[in-house]
Amino acid sequence: MQALQVVCRQATSGDVETLFQLIKGYAEKGIMLPRTREALARMIDTFVVAEIGDEVVGCGALTRLGKDLVEIRSLGMSEGYKGLGIGSRLVEALIEQAREQDIPKIMALTYAVSFFEKNGFSVVDKEIFPEKVWKDCVNCPKQLACDEIAVLKILN
Repeated sequence: MQALQVVCRQATSGDVETLFQLIKGYAEKGIMLPRTREALARMIDTFVVAEIGDEVVGCGALTRLGKDLVEIRSLGMSEGYKGLGIGSRLVEALIEQAREQDIPKIMALTYAVSFFEKNGFSVVDKEIFPEKVWKDCVNCPKQLACDEIAVLKILN
């Protein structure tokens, strides 16, 4: 079997609709915060996409929460592309962006703990991220009963 030729690249305005549809699928399952097309267009520079040929099959974003902390968010794959290493490639691309910006800590809130642990993250207490709580959690329907797990990676 031939290896998939996956290319991770910075998202462009032409990717907004694809990102919207991908994130919408996860949001409808209650495992990702929804994003409007307008919000995605405004924050497009924070997204990286994974392509196979001309098809975007995954995405992830890196959002600054403080001077030394960024968050991986909106990380997802199209159906049929999970478990192929594409998510890890996206995480690598986002980690590289954090390194380029000299940001030493990367966090995520997730249900896929084993995936993040496989990528070098450790489970931590989510209360250590007040930046996250005030930025996004105030708008989340699960705010008072959050069941996501916080993970953190310290870059050296």
